[in-house]
Formats: sequence, C-alpha cells, structure tokens
Amino acid sequence: MGAIIFLVLAFVVYFLPTIVASKNKKKNSDAILILNLFLGWTFVGWIIALVWAVMHEEKNEASK
Repeated sequence: MGAIIFLVLAFVVYFLPTIVASKNKKKNSDAILILNLFLGWTFVGWIIALVWAVMHEEKNEASK
C-alpha cells in the first residue's frame, strides 16, 4: 500500500507544472505538458516547465 501512495505522490509532483498550467488555463499548457513529459526528469526541464506554468501572461491589445 505504501508503494502505491509513493507512486501516486511521485506522479503528482512530477506533473506539478502541467497541473498548475491547466489550473491557470495557460495558453501554452500543451507545450508545458510536452516539456514536462520529456525533460521533467532532468530537473532543469522540470524547473523550466514550472516557471513557465506560473508566469504571468501579458494580454495582447489586438485580442480584445
């Protein structure tokens, strides 16, 4: 039972940038998922994905 809890917790932590991006309705959440999936294991990729997920998106005047 402890192994299952550990695996679920590890999965949530690994995909935390993706979870944050989708919760914040980021425009590039698919790209953050791909970066997280393929480079998250490097820790540098995980940090980049997390920073990208929490960055403030500028509103474009043309899109209003």
